[in-house]
Amino acid sequence: MLTINNLHYRIQGRPLFEEASLVLPDGVKAGFVGKNGTGKTTLFQLIQGFIAPEQGSIEVNRKARIGAVAQEATAGDISVLDVVLSADKERTALLAEAETAMDPHRIGDIHIRLAEIDAHTAEARASTILKGLGFEKDRQLAPTSELSGGWRMRVSLAGVLFSQPDLLLLDEPTNYLDLEGTLWLEKYLATYPYTVFMISHDRDLLNKAVTSIVHLEHKKLTYYKGNYDTFEETRRMQMELNNKSREKTLDHIAHLQKFVDRFKAKATKAAQAQSRMKMIEKLKPPAAMFDETSLPFNFPTPKKVPSSPMITFEGVSVGYGEKVILRHITNRIDPDDRIALIGVNGNGKSTFAKLLAGDLKPMGGEMRKGKGLEIAYFAQHQLDKLKPEQSPFEHVVDLMPHDSEAKRRSRVAQMGLTTSRMDTKVKNLSGGERARLMLGLITFGGPGMLILDEPTNHLDIDSRDALVAALNDYTGAVLIISHDRHLIDATVDKLWIAQNGTIEEYDYDLDAYQKMLTGKDGSGKGKKGGKDAPAPMDDKKGQRQDAAQKRAEVAPLRKSIKDLEQKLARLQTELARVDLILADPKIYDGAPERVILLGKDKARFESEIATVEERWLSLSAQLEDAQRA
Repeated sequence: MLTINNLHYRIQGRPLFEEASLVLPDGVKAGFVGKNGTGKTTLFQLIQGFIAPEQGSIEVNRKARIGAVAQEATAGDISVLDVVLSADKERTALLAEAETAMDPHRIGDIHIRLAEIDAHTAEARASTILKGLGFEKDRQLAPTSELSGGWRMRVSLAGVLFSQPDLLLLDEPTNYLDLEGTLWLEKYLATYPYTVFMISHDRDLLNKAVTSIVHLEHKKLTYYKGNYDTFEETRRMQMELNNKSREKTLDHIAHLQKFVDRFKAKATKAAQAQSRMKMIEKLKPPAAMFDETSLPFNFPTPKKVPSSPMITFEGVSVGYGEKVILRHITNRIDPDDRIALIGVNGNGKSTFAKLLAGDLKPMGGEMRKGKGLEIAYFAQHQLDKLKPEQSPFEHVVDLMPHDSEAKRRSRVAQMGLTTSRMDTKVKNLSGGERARLMLGLITFGGPGMLILDEPTNHLDIDSRDALVAALNDYTGAVLIISHDRHLIDATVDKLWIAQNGTIEEYDYDLDAYQKMLTGKDGSGKGKKGGKDAPAPMDDKKGQRQDAAQKRAEVAPLRKSIKDLEQKLARLQTELARVDLILADPKIYDGAPERVILLGKDKARFESEIATVEERWLSLSAQLEDAQRA
């Protein structure tokens, strides 16, 4: 279906592809993975012909139709359903021609072709796709102008799915979907009849919807058979074998070189030495394989944690204007809670998040927050609050008006932005980098609670893992709204559900919720407490208490480890300063006492560093054991 040969392409002087080649078989479903900013979206633009390669070729099967979600979603008076129907260009053109055609033979050909492409079922098929993506019947008939940007992108996605191109290109399709829409898309793609090439960082989607992985790394494309878990395991084994082979070759070269160095000057051994030199020239060890690791996230420890309960709701209602969206909310949030808010889209999840964040006020009932509670709220629309013409470094200046430049840059580095990106204008940062910056800014003051609405959009898989680690280290309360099941499974111990116009605790686990949504008949109308409903999780409250207790038990360990890391950084800085002075030849022209004192300082710093490192290793091992227990 798709053949890429010796592709070269650079953007603003930075090479994205060098000698990249790929053969994508017809009918395959391939996930496309790689670090943020390595060129995945650029490759899709090259495939569609929007930009031209500097060298090499990209070929798609002759007459194959390529389909991708439009960057600009339609907004007008035309209904959602009609927009999706119009995405099938051939059907639209044939129907228009049928209205004006006069030639009986041509009219016959038109109707034969309409029958071949199942035109009579088009409206039902389009409606089914829209339903799966969260559009109920009334919303399908409403004009697209009434939709937000995110919902219009869903319409664009529905359109390209409905048109069924021979090569379907999807760039992070779940970024505009909730958990329910993601589950539906997962099943839809698994049975899609043609070729799929999809950029995604959703582990579950890549494990269940695709049969192969294309990996972009070091400006090359590598094709792997199997889902994402298979890809990870295969790549790990390849790296181990490659690096062992490299070490073996380097050891062999070193052995030959010793012989050459020892005997090259002896006449009796000169020929043998020369022979070994030729062998060394022929031996080329494979390049070392390593993962391009993502920088960690770092959420400050809450400056103030209110006593329990941190937030209480008594019959609270909330909405917009005079329209009530949620009512009768009666619950509480404690300082150690880790909550995932689930529920079918449109049931008020984001509305509840805005209520917690203070963007909306209760319309009824009573909501009480602990004194001094600071809440950090992350949502996609908040990225618009970043200043596009300013750099990340400039964003923190106002927050650290009296600090040195070094401290400001250190704080930006803790957000996971490299030195080269600190001074890059926000408008030129990737989506993942902007998300890192916003998360760093909203948590700057050490909030007691995090509200994260789809935080993994635009983050690559390693960055998502780094976010999981940071959330598990964070000691405040967390509420997450996400379609990323891996994130939910790895960070929360409590599920709340938005349904029936309220927010309530969900007594089952995430697997049970997914089964309820899909149902055995595929209708998504599974019933709580029905014949096939799963049993409630045993002692859910006890599980949450155990999780909270475990976090409390390891908190002192985490603090000690962090203190050691800071001390280690200071000692290494001091040692580097002494080494720099001792490396200057002029120092030895002066008083010898100073050199002796510097030598003692160097020995002392090296000894302290060794002691701190040993202590750090010991505490880190204790922490790992405690987390596994």
